Amino acid sequence: YHHAPNQRFVFASDARALLVLPQVPHEINEGRIADFLVPEFEWYDYESTFFKDIYRLPPGRQAVVTPSAVTVTEYCRVQPGPELGRMTDDDYREGFVDVFKKAIDARLRGPSETVGSMLSGGMDSGSVVAFAKEIRKTHGNGALATFSGVRRPDEETEEEARWSETRSVHASTTMSAIDPTLVHPDEIDRWFVPLSSGFEEPFDGVFTILKALFLTAHSQGIRALLDGGGGDVAMHEGSYLVRLLRSGRLRLAVSEIIAESRYWGHSKPLPSLLRYARNAALPDIIKRAARSSRNSSLVRNYLKTSLIAPEFAERVQMEERHEQMLDIFPRRWNPDYAQEFCDRIRPNMTGGKERYSRIAAASGMEARDPYLDKRLVEYCSRLPGRFKLRDGWPKVILRDVTAGMLPEEVRWTRRKEHLSWWFANSVTKLAAARGELTLAALEESLEPYADSANLSRAWEDFEGGGDSEPVHHAY
Repeated sequence: YHHAPNQRFVFASDARALLVLPQVPHEINEGRIADFLVPEFEWYDYESTFFKDIYRLPPGRQAVVTPSAVTVTEYCRVQPGPELGRMTDDDYREGFVDVFKKAIDARLRGPSETVGSMLSGGMDSGSVVAFAKEIRKTHGNGALATFSGVRRPDEETEEEARWSETRSVHASTTMSAIDPTLVHPDEIDRWFVPLSSGFEEPFDGVFTILKALFLTAHSQGIRALLDGGGGDVAMHEGSYLVRLLRSGRLRLAVSEIIAESRYWGHSKPLPSLLRYARNAALPDIIKRAARSSRNSSLVRNYLKTSLIAPEFAERVQMEERHEQMLDIFPRRWNPDYAQEFCDRIRPNMTGGKERYSRIAAASGMEARDPYLDKRLVEYCSRLPGRFKLRDGWPKVILRDVTAGMLPEEVRWTRRKEHLSWWFANSVTKLAAARGELTLAALEESLEPYADSANLSRAWEDFEGGGDSEPVHHAY
């Protein structure tokens, strides 16, 4: 929206739609350009856009407009659900299944042939599909259409074929009562134009695989896709390990920290043990002082590894922007585990679901995430940490309740993020082959925002068959 006091108030679902009006300023918001060039700054706030004097209304907020002012207030906030009382472990699992199925069923609304699901090969979307296909059976509906991004087997190296994410994608598609569609990086040239342009926000262009799946589903008559995007925040264990240490349950805490390190492929658990011990033992006042120093170091590293020009970063005051961004996230220890869960999930689901919704809408689709259903979030806020982390395995309650429903390869996979890279790489290479992406064009469009030396090095690496991510991001 754009508001000129005592003159005009205009609004639309897309910031660019307002620019057709001559009364609305058409000026770039350089701070947001800086946020884009340093990807860690995407969540600087939930109000600014890439245009000066055009603002977003954040999710869960309402605006009251008068001639002289726009007053934005919060009307919806994530809060813990009711206390669950004394329950056995089986009771917790049964309660979770109940709210999970209700969340999925609510998102299967509409003609059955127009609703499908993403299927990444991980626990989040895999669990959604495992229950969704059974719910459809009870309604008398046919197989559930699923959409997965994966490389073709004959294009993978021997090492790539062993990657757990590749194996679990193929394993997940063996489930009964689904109609799987595999989307491969080498076939997205048919979607080149929408995958390389027309994004409401530049941030959206980074998620090539996501839009490719939406476009493919739309071409098959699907209009809504379930996804597991919220699983990482709804199923996260939060400060569970720190709380174990603080409560004196040292043996369990240490064994879990060692197991967690093993899960993430760290051969030496000592750094993790020391980190958790510091978090548990140090008072907040000392941690805040250490955090300030660490944040300054983080910002310097972010700037160094990004494409942003140092003079531009200094002009828009990136360190101050980082501090303001951190205000979105909770910084203090909360003795209430359930409230900590809600405080943590709120910024993640706000920023993440905005992007999902924008990309889906641009493809004529609707994104539906059962993990962010109010009932499920409230229930998960009260789940003890042992149902989110056990023997080093995260999201353990999902692994428990999908026994016999999901292939074992999926239930016990250790994922390696690599598949999305191949889709971005394909679009970048195709753009270069078509002559639409050149170093000269990048330098011209990003001057004076990008560091020309870093941009040249990124381009040389890309041309030499190396990492295409920085070039794709800049493109």
